Amino acid sequence: MSAIRIILPDKTELTFDHEPTALEVATRIGPGLAKSTLGAKINGNTEVIDYRTPLKDGTRLEIVTTKSPEANEVIRHSAAHVMAQAVQEIWPDVKVTIGPVIENGFYYDFDSPRPFTPEDLEKIEKKMSEIIARDLEIVREEMKSEDAIKMFRDMGEHYKVELIEGIGEPTVGVYRQGSWLDLCRGPHVRSTGQIKAHKILSLAGAYWRGDEKREQLQRVYATAFSDKKELADHLQRLEEAKKRDHRKLGKELGLFHFHPFSPGAPFFTGKGSTIYTELQTFIRELYREYGYQEVITPQIYDVELYHQSGHYQNYRENMYFTEIDKRDFSVKPMNCPGHCLLYGADRYSYRDLPLRMADFGRLHRYERSGVMHGLTRVRTFCQDDAHIFCRVDQMQSEIEKFMELLNRVYSTLGMNEYKIYLSTRPEKRMGSDEVWDRAEGALMDALKALQLPYTVNEGDGAFYGPKLDIMFVDAIKRPWQLGTLQCDFNMPEAFDLTYVGEDNKTHRPVMLHRAILGSLERFIGVYLEHCAGHMPTWLAPVQVQVLSVTDRQETYGDELETLLRGKGIRVQFDRRGEKLGFKIREAQLAKVPYMLVIGDNEVAKRVVSVRLRTGETVNDLTIEQLIQALSQDIQGRQLTSPLSKGTAVSAKGTQDANQEASH
Repeated sequence: MSAIRIILPDKTELTFDHEPTALEVATRIGPGLAKSTLGAKINGNTEVIDYRTPLKDGTRLEIVTTKSPEANEVIRHSAAHVMAQAVQEIWPDVKVTIGPVIENGFYYDFDSPRPFTPEDLEKIEKKMSEIIARDLEIVREEMKSEDAIKMFRDMGEHYKVELIEGIGEPTVGVYRQGSWLDLCRGPHVRSTGQIKAHKILSLAGAYWRGDEKREQLQRVYATAFSDKKELADHLQRLEEAKKRDHRKLGKELGLFHFHPFSPGAPFFTGKGSTIYTELQTFIRELYREYGYQEVITPQIYDVELYHQSGHYQNYRENMYFTEIDKRDFSVKPMNCPGHCLLYGADRYSYRDLPLRMADFGRLHRYERSGVMHGLTRVRTFCQDDAHIFCRVDQMQSEIEKFMELLNRVYSTLGMNEYKIYLSTRPEKRMGSDEVWDRAEGALMDALKALQLPYTVNEGDGAFYGPKLDIMFVDAIKRPWQLGTLQCDFNMPEAFDLTYVGEDNKTHRPVMLHRAILGSLERFIGVYLEHCAGHMPTWLAPVQVQVLSVTDRQETYGDELETLLRGKGIRVQFDRRGEKLGFKIREAQLAKVPYMLVIGDNEVAKRVVSVRLRTGETVNDLTIEQLIQALSQDIQGRQLTSPLSKGTAVSAKGTQDANQEASH
């Protein structure tokens, strides 16, 4: 064999007389690096491979160590195996299925003849600690598939047999730790002792292969980290996330409900609808400024439309169908095909472009019952959706305008941290590679010209084109995909969309699919968790609560309520004969931004004492001063009251929760 060259990140080349593993490369570089090696990334790919994998000639290698961002991913792969081993050591009759790494942790699905209990989870965690303490070496083996099938069949592990038969490869990877083994492609750490911190988190139900008709399994969620401090920080964030859960907040604040008669379809109350419509009003104002025209398109189309758009071939499992007058119809899952029909109904010249078409139409997509989650995963929703039909030479300026608009929206809402991902062609797609090369290149060029940092997300594009995904990072550092811009050369081709160019010939427009907030339902769920329910005053369902000390102030309270409502302010007067402390506590729990306390002194002076939800108070404020502050806060869509010396609403959370608990 000729010399095998391995290229390091600094362009240094190391040569070997065989295909080396990443560990061999690390050992050549130095014993310190070898000791900390957990895996590797090759040829610019983000996927982490096992350090035991032989490397081909010319491989560009990046070694993943205990200090790498990907370290916990490798540790969790091995921790999942430790958890499965622990379960089978305690209950040998339990069958194992799959145990993937997920964001911030992992899970394993078990087929157990008895339901697990909270006490069982404690036993599993204790047994995991024992296995980790044994520091068992983790060994990878390549097995012929037929040998692996026989082995797992003899063990009674029929789920593993089904997996291997589905893989259809001549060989499969098997990892052993002590006497226990599992089917896996890795990566894994060297020994169980490298798992420094772990925690069993929760228990849930699942179906084998996600199929409701298959075996029902028990899913155990857990996590693992490279050190105990990381785990402690993570558990603290989980506790904070529980307090911020939008489903909990939605119930407490009376914003939305669900009903089994319409699964996956939220019912927004008057308070919840206020948030919904205020967001739409905000976006509509910006649409007028940025040159968008808002359109209204049908809800139901002949299925032929989706054959033409490509949705039927690529997306039908997520669509709803019905038959009308012996014709097949579908409720729309997306606005884009209808916008193509609307564009195609007129003739355009190069002077008419870009054409920016916005639509708040309701969409319906089928989601499996097991994945629906409050507002963040629903079956019916509306987006701040728009499609831009433009010339190729206008793409860069349109992307620039999109990012400018997105920045304005996000900064107004206090969402200042986000990341950009460029998602490239998926395996299941429409259009030629040449078209995809052109579309992906256009997005990359625009991002580079704008000097916007981004990460390439291989294979995660839409079936009709590559896209930019905007990942918002919330107050407790969780990423959420909200905004998007998708570059589409395929749908204009499918619908034969044209414009007349300066050369008097017909040309294809580029279609940019874009959203800022994304689904309003999902956005409201995410935003509730980001600000822990403390909406900015302009979004708050109740902006002002008038609180009287006794019934002697009722006339003045009625007057204040009428006056503020006449100014367009959402106000309520708490007339109940409860003690003032109780009323304040109730208003705080309702996250009301302004509490106006009125007693005999305020009535006599015709002033108010203002209590903000931060706990700050401003006494003897005149009605004129109050209205001026409210107008400045609401009309300016501010994050902090002009009367406050505290921090912005969206940065709040634990501090406010603690303040509320102490009152």
